[in-house]
Amino acid sequence: MLQSSLYKTSAMPLLDSCERYFGTRDLYTVLSVGRDASDADLRRAYRQQALLVHPDRVDAAQRPTATASFQVLSKVHSVLTDKEHRALYDEQGIVDEENDTITQDKDWDQYFRLLFKKITVADIRAFEEAYRESEEERDDLKKAYLDSRGDMNQILETMLCASIEDEPRFLNFLETSIKAGDLPTYPAFSKESKQKRESRRRRYREEAREAEETAKEIGLDGTETSLAALMKKQQEKHQGKMESLLDNLESKYSRKNKGSAGKASGKRKGKK
Repeated sequence: MLQSSLYKTSAMPLLDSCERYFGTRDLYTVLSVGRDASDADLRRAYRQQALLVHPDRVDAAQRPTATASFQVLSKVHSVLTDKEHRALYDEQGIVDEENDTITQDKDWDQYFRLLFKKITVADIRAFEEAYRESEEERDDLKKAYLDSRGDMNQILETMLCASIEDEPRFLNFLETSIKAGDLPTYPAFSKESKQKRESRRRRYREEAREAEETAKEIGLDGTETSLAALMKKQQEKHQGKMESLLDNLESKYSRKNKGSAGKASGKRKGKK
């Protein structure tokens, strides 16, 4: 862990820092979100990018640049999640850095850790156990079936915590729901070929082998940082699914911490 003093912000104005480290003066572009991004969108984007540039995850030679980039991302998130600062930026394209403490010196590493509890492999396993065969999973499965119009490949890609071993269970539930009239019949589901099913199973077996090799390669230790590295490594295939899983886990912790966060925010806003 780096000393917290290394996370202190520099005297450079925020927009200048954005241009220097991210090649843009647009705060939304720094986080790769649209101007209509919700707080949840901002939170998700901040987590994803901050984990990739966090100083604890780079070599010593890259640490100064990573630290500065991490500071900038944290400041940008801090500005855009404050209603008054965001409104000012949206209307005038400026950030008020003189009359408020929001972008001044902070321990940005602590800021990040207060927002995001470290999620371990044990947390994920506990979530999977509670989610599997729950009402939430059944609702998600129905939605995935309707959204994909019965394409089992898309259903398995969409469903949280799903593996090829879940396919028989999903098939049974969907067939029962169709017979009961709760779901429509789609040809992609009712007339799926044996060749397509076998191809899917081969692909999942190969991906499972690749995931195991990747986990060993990056030294997966069960922390959120190493999980993020795995997300990055398999980004094209499973990033959205992994992010959804992390969002579900984080929502539980954020509800627990909402009261204390609100008190802290109120104290800051009330300070003149």
